[in-house]
Amino acid sequence: MRRARGPSQTGGPSTQPPGPAAHGRSFDGVTNHDERARIAGYYEHRADTGLQRRYSPFKPGHLFLQQRLERDLLAALTRHGYASLRRRSILDVGCGDGSFLRRCLTYGAERRRLARVDLVAERIAAGRRTDPALDLRFGDASALPFGDGTFDLVFQFTVLSSVLDDQMRVAIAREMARVLAPDGAIVSYDFLFARDPRNTRPLTRRELGWLFPGFVMDARRVTLFPPLSRVLAERSWIACELLETIPFLRGHELVVLRKPNAGKRRAEPSPPSLPAGGSRDR
Repeated sequence: MRRARGPSQTGGPSTQPPGPAAHGRSFDGVTNHDERARIAGYYEHRADTGLQRRYSPFKPGHLFLQQRLERDLLAALTRHGYASLRRRSILDVGCGDGSFLRRCLTYGAERRRLARVDLVAERIAAGRRTDPALDLRFGDASALPFGDGTFDLVFQFTVLSSVLDDQMRVAIAREMARVLAPDGAIVSYDFLFARDPRNTRPLTRRELGWLFPGFVMDARRVTLFPPLSRVLAERSWIACELLETIPFLRGHELVVLRKPNAGKRRAEPSPPSLPAGGSRDR
């Protein structure tokens, strides 16, 4: 594990992430709106064209990936003292209809301490139909509707790689850090390679260091490349397991980022409070 470094304070090379000018983009209210619309449109297109069907648990390739990710995730949480999620306040930034939060219940989490935000209204609606008691909110992760230090754990699974605008990535990271309690952890699972260069961009541990300066980072390369697992899992589960032992055939990185404890930690985590009238829609 190592401590992530923020922007350089010396005259040496900057450790800032590449700014929007590096990609020919500006960032203002219009661009921010456009980026949100692009992201939402991308996921709506995936749903409309049937691409989401490949993520069915009845598909052997996806089932293999999900089971291996669960193993790696539980191992990471255990390494960092989260062998049980009981009495932990948890935020899931993005990631669909709340299925991961429902999975957290099997790890000991309490429903009243779980919350998530997603940019696609249809996903939130589907999640509310499945479990109306979960705190599922439609909104933008660059402006989270929670107070400072609300959560013990904040998860992002392939969210930041879906954001092409540098400054929006920075804004989302700052919000995740803001709502995280001292000594809490951000858990990031994301692509090391772009699955669709027009709509996604890889997230490296170097960029995570820029985005979360001062955090202690534990990064592990995981997950057999999905195209391989989709082809092989139907024929040989063992072949998938063997290939996943080869580091360069793993296409994602699972990273735990521990927030520095600037002061005394809260005596007891509290569930996220709902504003009057329920969720804050955008």
